[in-house]
Amino acid sequence: MTNNEWKYRVAYLGPEASFSYLATRELFPNEWNIAYRTIPECIDAVTNEVVDFAVVPLENAIEGSVPLTIDYLFHEADLYIVGEIKLKIQQHLMVNKAQKDNWEKIEGIYSHPHALAQCHKYLFYRFSHVPLHQTSSTAQAAKMVAENPDKCIAAIGNATSAEKYGLVIVEKNIHDFHFNHTRFVVLSKYNTRLPIENSDGQPKTMLMLTLPHDDAGALHRVLSVFAWRRLNLSKIESRPLKTGLGNYFFIIDVLADENEPMMKWAFEELNALGCTVKSLGTYYTYNASE
Repeated sequence: MTNNEWKYRVAYLGPEASFSYLATRELFPNEWNIAYRTIPECIDAVTNEVVDFAVVPLENAIEGSVPLTIDYLFHEADLYIVGEIKLKIQQHLMVNKAQKDNWEKIEGIYSHPHALAQCHKYLFYRFSHVPLHQTSSTAQAAKMVAENPDKCIAAIGNATSAEKYGLVIVEKNIHDFHFNHTRFVVLSKYNTRLPIENSDGQPKTMLMLTLPHDDAGALHRVLSVFAWRRLNLSKIESRPLKTGLGNYFFIIDVLADENEPMMKWAFEELNALGCTVKSLGTYYTYNASE
């Protein structure tokens, strides 16, 4: 397929075979998928219209939200979420083929910070003496191990990265909890939506909201805006505003379309309460093939 035959350019956290790559391949199997080194670089690529979409991690079932993604969307970018995909995460310990007979003597383990955290119990009881090193992605860790056959080091990542970089999986499914899934969101500069086909059919709208300063009971009043309208919230979370201790903004997921009358009236009431509301748009969730 030539560049002229691709309809979209899609950024993802690389290199190839990262979990972000797997999520991107599920949603955009026939598009021009482009690897970037960091989450901010993916987001900036959309902002600057170098690409049409970016697929970035938002939340993990074990480790919670990805602060870098949320903070960058709030403080730095003016983008919309146009789709979401849930990907099953299976973490494996892998080594270079040259070290497959010495893997129990590994001198360093490399992976993304979230992957290391997802395997905390395993690493503590199995390799408590081994230094842990953070990389920009699990695939980057696998690539580094592949490029250093003389070093007795290991990576934590998925089976695709082991295959891509020619590594040997020596311990499978080392994550601490069985239900390990990650939400990846598709970002766009424009408030559009991916097709509803093959999704769960449930509209979801993400809001980023700040409260009036030092207004007692403000959060209670905000929640009441949704409660009496029977607008279901699937998530509410706070993050530092980075303006001082005790100052926060809130991330709220509402299971409703932002264009519904009840949602429009909710926006009006929130503004009347003195809140600053940023909608990241309405989107649908897709489940990746297991």
